[in-house]
This record gives sequence, structure tokens and C-alpha cells, in this order.
Amino acid sequence: MLTHEQNKVSRDHANLIQRRDWLQGVSSVIAALVLSPASSWAAPASAASRLRINVSLNENPFGPSPHVTQALRLELRALERYTEDAARALSRQIAKFEQVPDEQVILGEILEPLGVQLGLQGGPGGEFLYSVPGYPALVDAARPVGGVGIPISLNSKLENDLPAFHAKVSNRTRAVFLVNPHNPSGTVSDAGELKTSVAELAKRALVIVDEAYLDYMEDLPRRTAVERVRAGDNVLVFRTFSKLHALAALPLGYAIAPLKLAAELRRLGLGSAHSLNRLAVCAARASLDDSAFQSSVRAKVSLERARWHDALDKLKLRHTDARASFIFFESRLAQAEIAKALGAEGIDIGRAFPPLLNWTRISIGLPAENQRVQAALLTLFA
Repeated sequence: MLTHEQNKVSRDHANLIQRRDWLQGVSSVIAALVLSPASSWAAPASAASRLRINVSLNENPFGPSPHVTQALRLELRALERYTEDAARALSRQIAKFEQVPDEQVILGEILEPLGVQLGLQGGPGGEFLYSVPGYPALVDAARPVGGVGIPISLNSKLENDLPAFHAKVSNRTRAVFLVNPHNPSGTVSDAGELKTSVAELAKRALVIVDEAYLDYMEDLPRRTAVERVRAGDNVLVFRTFSKLHALAALPLGYAIAPLKLAAELRRLGLGSAHSLNRLAVCAARASLDDSAFQSSVRAKVSLERARWHDALDKLKLRHTDARASFIFFESRLAQAEIAKALGAEGIDIGRAFPPLLNWTRISIGLPAENQRVQAALLTLFA
């Protein structure tokens, strides 16, 4: 007969085995979720209908390229290695894609540190021109070190008001910051007008063009301001893998800059491989190489965006000609009221964009998510 102490040891041993088996089971499930395509582990429709929908952050709901998951499986075996070699390979890959010398590529999500550096150059008081409402990351980073934001309202089509930028640029202007397609309106500037304006503005100040959403347009090569960088203008173009490429959880962007500016930014520490995540670099390389995936996402988002615009037209809600991965519409209700009503239905659409407090931005989700949001709006505006 076992003693009390032996019984306790036996029970503890059994519990330890159960915990070990449970942990192994959980680990297997997590590994399967992380390394399997999203379509293979999607929740059943009945369960999915009860889940909250997040359409507030302009994420790509269709997930990354299958090439990315394959590449990450292999890269997990190289986590003991630093990122320099992979970063150099990605830089060369981007240079080929953008048709610029490798030296003009700066890796990283650099808008905030770039804002800080530009704010510091020449002392406090440097002005940063930007559209409102808009995405003010660079300007917000410059303010604490003495940068002064100069807001410029969007035009009647809620596009960047390029003539107004020309009117505001001065010898105090440290940088002109344009987002194209614009966020939150989703509008895209006329390609010819934009390039002409950028070239003229660049004669007086650095022009920074954020093209985070331009990947969603089939005619990106015709519209990108990288053409002005190639021409030698004082222009920097920023892109990111967080949107079309669906790598928001492994954030990585890059800039194409004039040779002299690129060298100076590197001297200041921007683009250092030590600041980059090796897995993010690996994922970016795999995704950039998968043009079929990029075309597929463009087509899916374009179809869902057209359905969204059709739904807004039927609701008689004015909207912009959005070309990005979100829509933007006006209603008789304040955005805060719409957000509250949709929130009660399990739908998160995020914040308002002052001063357009009656305008609402909604990210394009999966088809079933879009239908659910549209149905909720139909009820709200019936």
C-alpha cells in the first residue's frame, strides 16, 4: 500500500504529465495557426458571425502571400543570425523594383525618425506643410523638437490641394508632406499635376510623398513620385509592406531618396540593419517577389471597394472617389454617433478625422465583413 507521501508524489507526477501534454497540444495548435494559411484555420461561419469586426486600421484582410509563410518557416532556422545580409539583399531587390541605385534605398519605418531629424536641422521654427485631415506622423514627430506644422485643407474633392501648397511654401519650409492616395479620404491626385507640382515644390524644399496605398493601384508605375527622385529632384518617397502586402504584424517600410540625403540619413542612423527584424525582412522579400499575389489583392480590394461605393450610392451618402483600401463618406450623423451605433453591433470603425466630423472612414474587410457592416448602415440610415 502506498503511503500518503507516495500518493501525493504520484498525483503530482500525473498532474505534471497532464500539464506537459496540454502545453504540447497548445504549442502544436499555435504553431499550426502561425504557419498555416489563414484560409485553413478560419472560424466556422456561425462562430465568425459572432466575432467583432475591426475595419478601422486599413489592414489587408486577405492576408499575406503564401510565399511569405513558406519563407518564414525556413527563416525560423536562422534566428541566431543578424539581419545585415538579408537587409542588403532586400535593399538590392527594392532598388531593382524601383529602378534606382541601391544607395538610394533606406529600409525601415522611417517617417517618425525622419520628422525628428528634419525638425532638428537648422534649429526650431522649421515649417512642415501637410494636408488636413490627414496622416500627420512625420509632422507630429517634428513638433517636440521645434518643428511647426502648417495645415492645409483638402480641396472640394477632398484631394491634396496642390496650389495651396505652392502658396504656403516659404524659406521657412523644412519639408512638404504629401500622402497619395490620401488618408483618410482615399483620393489620388492627378498623376501629371502631382509630378509637376512635386518638381516645382522640390526647388524650394524637401518634398516627402507617402505612397503607402499607391500599391493598390494598377497604374502605380505611372503615378509614383519615384520618377522625380530618379530625375534628381529633392524628393523622398516612402512605401510600406504593412498595407497591400499584409505584413502589419511585421512592420517594415522603405524610402527612396536622393543620393546626398540618403547618405546623410544613414550617417544619422536611419536604415541601420540592426534596427530591422530579420523575419520582417524575410517576409518583405518573399512578398515583393510575388507579383501574382499583389495583383490578386488589388483585384479583390477593387471589387469590394466598388461594392462599397454602390452601397453608399443606394443609401444616398456622399462619398469620395477612394482608390485605397478604405472608403470615406459623409452623413447627417456625426462620425462618433455612427461609431457608437456600429460598435453596439460588434463593428469597430475607429476614430473621426477633424475637422470633417460628419465624415466616416471604413476599412475594406473580407466580403462577409463588408456585407455585415453595410447591413448595419442600412439599418442605421433606413
